[in-house]
Amino acid sequence: MQQFVVPQFIDVEDQIIGPITTRQFLILLVAGITIFIAYKYADLSLFIPVAAIVGSGAVVFSFVKVNGQPFHFFLLNIIQTLKKPSLRIWNKSYSKKELEYFRRQSAIEDVTEDTQKKTVRKKHITDLSLVVNTGGYYKPADFE
Repeated sequence: MQQFVVPQFIDVEDQIIGPITTRQFLILLVAGITIFIAYKYADLSLFIPVAAIVGSGAVVFSFVKVNGQPFHFFLLNIIQTLKKPSLRIWNKSYSKKELEYFRRQSAIEDVTEDTQKKTVRKKHITDLSLVVNTGGYYKPADFE
């Protein structure tokens, strides 16, 4: 049997600039470009709030981890959970007529189960023991 090297630390991202990963670098790059565009095309009173919001959002999205997963995965999981909850509750109330019907059906099934008991033939038990003892090679249909 061949032996293979099992990769370890597959959840660790590659670091490109010091401790900054590729994902973090791209997020900060996009935020920097957005802040630069806001600086060029907006006046100072609009630039400062835009830069603060974009910059803080970029820092949160690139460096914050919640339960060991990046913040954007955490945010997507929250949105998915709020959009489609996993717990579903269905309370169907039956009318008196339906309840009476179900009671009659269960009583009929109880009576029929007791009266139709299957009989086991000795030949059938012998065939089953031969199948088990031979490991499945014996097939009763082949010898009939």
